[in-house]
Amino acid sequence: MKRHLVRLRRSKIHKFFTRHKKYAPVVFFIGGFIFDTLTLGRIDRLYDLIVLNLHMISLTIVLYLYNLADDGKWKNTFLERYEIYFPLAIQFFFGGLSSAFVIYFSRSVSLSKTISFFVLLLALLFANEFLKKRISNKYLQFSVYFFVNFTFCTFMIPVLTKEMNTTVFFISGMVSLFITLILVIFIYQSSPSTRLELNRFKIISIIVTMYVSFNLFYIFNLIPPVPLALDSGIVAHNVQKTNSRYLVTYEAEEWYIFWRNHKHKFMFNPGEKVYVFSSIFAPTDIKKGIAHRWQWFNPDTEEWEKTEDIDFDITGGRNEGYRAYTYKSNLKYGLWKVEIITEEELVIGVVDFEIIASDPNQKRKLVTRKK
Repeated sequence: MKRHLVRLRRSKIHKFFTRHKKYAPVVFFIGGFIFDTLTLGRIDRLYDLIVLNLHMISLTIVLYLYNLADDGKWKNTFLERYEIYFPLAIQFFFGGLSSAFVIYFSRSVSLSKTISFFVLLLALLFANEFLKKRISNKYLQFSVYFFVNFTFCTFMIPVLTKEMNTTVFFISGMVSLFITLILVIFIYQSSPSTRLELNRFKIISIIVTMYVSFNLFYIFNLIPPVPLALDSGIVAHNVQKTNSRYLVTYEAEEWYIFWRNHKHKFMFNPGEKVYVFSSIFAPTDIKKGIAHRWQWFNPDTEEWEKTEDIDFDITGGRNEGYRAYTYKSNLKYGLWKVEIITEEELVIGVVDFEIIASDPNQKRKLVTRKK
């Protein structure tokens, strides 16, 4: 055993690691992020399910190993030689799980949701990098673990149960809360050093506060209805279904406006229909009621006025999402938005546009795409 430890300390890898130790946590965090970005695709794919579950299980195990290492629990065992790498493994799994959630969130055309999650992700990254004790801070460890575990359960449980609604969301949150509290209590009771560093009441209060906050975010529609996601949303001049394909005709946006397919200004002729086409990703066998909520911005009251909810049902499983469209005619000029919402009125995404009078001297540059 001692020969192995001496050999490890003299190795080039160990010397390189020691020399650049202060950069290692962020490198491993980003490494986990890049790994999942290159390998993951959709939440209900077998490979993705295996990777996510392995990440979550491995993170839980390494957190336990790391917190007991300070008590000499692994001295004179084969784990002793790897203790130096425990915090890096934690960073890797934090980064891997966070990146997986970003990948699934980013499938939605509504950038606001993805940006909010990116803000949380960046906050996690900077907290790990600049906090004085970094990952050795146990309050940070368990808080981030609960955040990751909560997001994991809200993705995973609907996929496994084939059900997606408010009740399932709350159950998913309770499962993540139970798992996190069991882990914290188990480590607390097993590790004298943890009992010295951690106030049990304080960490439980932090986790419960986070749990209540996440549920309030969901109730007030600040968290998207995962694992549903809006793959595409287009305001169009015409939509036709031919066999199993949709032909969508719209004015394409300039190439550098990469986050939107259609032009924001819709050139409208009186009597013309305005179509909104959407493609919603849902995991296999999940069935859900969806609506297109058409709203017009009243410049006098400076408020959005709902004009109509048009309902339809979707069935998950298609990689490019379940396709549907709605349309209206005789619309007023001005700002419009169509919210794609669930039956619980949770917003999956938004298609916004402005209706202006068509200029006879300006030819509309229409394109037709198969969807």
